[in-house]
Amino acid sequence: MKKLLFTAVVALISVSCAKDRNCTCTTTSTIPGSTPTTLTWTFVEVTKGQAKVNCASKVTSVTNGTTTVTYTDDCKLD
Repeated sequence: MKKLLFTAVVALISVSCAKDRNCTCTTTSTIPGSTPTTLTWTFVEVTKGQAKVNCASKVTSVTNGTTTVTYTDDCKLD
């Protein structure tokens, strides 16, 4: 009986932690005159840890000849 109760409690906790989570990212670049772009993604039925892994800020640089453009993605879980 105790094993069954323990299993039920663990299952309930696991299910309650997984939910829809939103990730909002604002992208800026070093291109003169460019405007920031904001996008929101919804991760369906994931834990907060899973969402954090997929909602990460990053910086990317692209070089074409002598010109380098840097893109910055600033992401946050809502």
